[in-house]
Amino acid sequence: MLEIKNLVKRYGKFTAVNNLSLSINEGEIFGFVGPNGAGKTTTMKIVAGLLKTSSGKVFINGIDATAHPSKLREKIGYMPDFFGVYDNLKVDEYMDFYAGMYKIPYKERPTIINNLLELVDLSYKKDAYVDSLSRGMKQRLCLARSLIHNPDILILDEPASGLDPRARVEMKEVLKQLKNLGKTIIISSHILPELAELCTVIGIIENGQIVAHGSVNQIMQKLTQKRVIKIRLLDKMEELITILKEQPDIHDIFEKTDEVEFDFEGDDNRLALLLKQIMGKEIPIVSFYEKEGNLEDIFMKITKGGE
Repeated sequence: MLEIKNLVKRYGKFTAVNNLSLSINEGEIFGFVGPNGAGKTTTMKIVAGLLKTSSGKVFINGIDATAHPSKLREKIGYMPDFFGVYDNLKVDEYMDFYAGMYKIPYKERPTIINNLLELVDLSYKKDAYVDSLSRGMKQRLCLARSLIHNPDILILDEPASGLDPRARVEMKEVLKQLKNLGKTIIISSHILPELAELCTVIGIIENGQIVAHGSVNQIMQKLTQKRVIKIRLLDKMEELITILKEQPDIHDIFEKTDEVEFDFEGDDNRLALLLKQIMGKEIPIVSFYEKEGNLEDIFMKITKGGE
């Protein structure tokens, strides 16, 4: 879907993006994480066709978007971290203005606008003036505007910035709906727990380079070379501990009243065999699961801080 090859962006002697390469598959929600000044916004603006590269290429479905910027803009919907709205317009007028910018036929606009406002739950605000909307409503309106031309890829730079908890939940639900509709979404955010929950893939950038890429758990495993497993049970704690201590790929067993947590260095096949062995001893297991990695911990461990 989207491929970035050897991307470089310089401002004089300063290199904002340094030979960055990245592939994002169709239908993914890709989370862009990095310190301030790491190159996130610069990269997103280049992909959106708003900045020229110093060198490197951006491909969308195999088309060189840096050589054909008009084709790029047809495929991209961009929502900046700071955006202006036309306060003297009503919501439907605002949407109609951008529909005209994308040369959408006049007869098709009402249906498209109504559908998008329904998607972001703003249908009831159709006749309201933009300046009367709350911050969260303006964010959702801007998201609807970025969808007006039905782009394949959405680029959202800090879409939850300044939103209260309820508004963030509403925005997150809209993004999940868009993923279900087949949209590919690139999103940056400083709210790392929500990003970890929402995104299928995370990319951590520092000093203009990707320093980690994959799911949160994949990145955590690469960093620690271990997995953390938690088991909750009703009884037979001593029998369970005995089994765990016999396993060569289990370390640092931590026991609570009805729960055991340990580091596991095996693969999925070994984990399945371990569960089978425990169940064979008729130990009453309530839950057996892998503890998810913490994106905040990963971020602090990998990055040293930007400007």
